[in-house]
Amino acid sequence: MAIKILADSACDLSKDYYNKYDIEMVSLTVHLDNEDYEDGKSISPKTVYHAMREGKSPKTSQVSPQTFKSIFTSYAETNQTLIYLAFSSELSGTYQTAKMMEQEVKESYPDAPIHVVDTKCASLGYGLVVLHAAELAKQSDDPKEIIASSHNYASKMEHIFTVDDLEYLYRGGRVSRTAAFVGSLLKIKPILHVEDGKLIPLEKIRGSKKLFNRMLEIMEERGGDFSNYTIGISHGDDLKRAEQLASMIKERLNVNEVVIEMVGSAIGSHSGPGTIALFFINKQYEA
Repeated sequence: MAIKILADSACDLSKDYYNKYDIEMVSLTVHLDNEDYEDGKSISPKTVYHAMREGKSPKTSQVSPQTFKSIFTSYAETNQTLIYLAFSSELSGTYQTAKMMEQEVKESYPDAPIHVVDTKCASLGYGLVVLHAAELAKQSDDPKEIIASSHNYASKMEHIFTVDDLEYLYRGGRVSRTAAFVGSLLKIKPILHVEDGKLIPLEKIRGSKKLFNRMLEIMEERGGDFSNYTIGISHGDDLKRAEQLASMIKERLNVNEVVIEMVGSAIGSHSGPGTIALFFINKQYEA
């Protein structure tokens, strides 16, 4: 049997990709207006962003242990190889829960070919790692090869992003109330990145006009041969600006492909509307 790739909804891939590559997806939970929704299934990102613009604060929770146990058991029973590529363990407890359930299932099925991998990535950066693994799974029946390549690819995935309003990062505990207030007054736009799975502030840019130029400069500084790899852009319900950034990249760099997706409900609940994120493989990557 072919190796199956499992991802969670924090990879922000559209259903088209799940269908094309036969990827299985498990949802994080979004809590809004006293209701629980399955990210990527029973709530749309636009609903979340609309609520946030109205001042609401959606919450999220990780995938439940029972959900993982059920999925892992079904693969163990048929002895089909499953590789779960997880949302960064530094941003969610989902990876740790999956590892616990993997160990529990293997108590009953010690030879079950189930593998849980921490990508240390988020949003479409994580999604690009999932697609990389899914491509390999079409060609290889060696899980060790797929896991090693996915680890390597994920470790070289750059996440460069900005948010439209620091208030949302404040609500999520990423910046102080003072920083959010001062940033809004001065029209400061933060540039952040992901380092070893964690969100790290990188720079502060005064004025939105300079923002995309600086993001592209960072991309040029860190990136390698863009003609060989897919560039990812995800946005918090701001397709116009995402397309603007994509156009700038195509004009300035020799890129292979640019994929644009909306930041999903789970991650968007923390980053907020107007988020723009850029993902690419850095120059340290060697296939």
